[in-house]
Amino acid sequence: MSIYNITAKKSDGGQVSLSDYKGKVLLVVNTATACGFTPQYKGLQSLYDKYHPQGFEVLDFPCNQFGNQAPGTDDEITAFCTLNYSTTFPRFAKIDVNGEGEHPLYSYLKEQKGFEGFSDNHPLSEIVTQVVSSMDPDFCSNSNIKWNFTKFLIDREGNVVARFEPMAEEAEMEAAIIKLL
Repeated sequence: MSIYNITAKKSDGGQVSLSDYKGKVLLVVNTATACGFTPQYKGLQSLYDKYHPQGFEVLDFPCNQFGNQAPGTDDEITAFCTLNYSTTFPRFAKIDVNGEGEHPLYSYLKEQKGFEGFSDNHPLSEIVTQVVSSMDPDFCSNSNIKWNFTKFLIDREGNVVARFEPMAEEAEMEAAIIKLL
């Protein structure tokens, strides 16, 4: 199994093989438009603008599994992101990232990089830990996606090299991206 064997539905309805991104550095992120982390769209767009010419892609997968924070249709989500954050990176159709109906991409990503904990130095770490532990008391011992804006970094050969939890700062991700470019 490889990330390049997986297909996904774009927000406009067309199917895309992730093999179309072979040879690129990818940041795959599950997003939400009504989350406290939604302003991260700005940083994701900044990274995309800066490194896209060098072969970097942000792949946006909206997900409504965490507090119903990705309401609306795929078209409404795209309109929101374009209007509020001027995003131009590829956006896919809304998916599930955990559970019975999870998208095969996320099954693969979680198998490659499990949960390693939340950053202790972020102001929201304690709150997110409380919320996540109330939904999943064993959250530390499984690879499930814990919340919106979990990111996976994939190298040019399709290897999942890092998992960044929602509180990861843009600078931390940027340093890892630069190493792969």
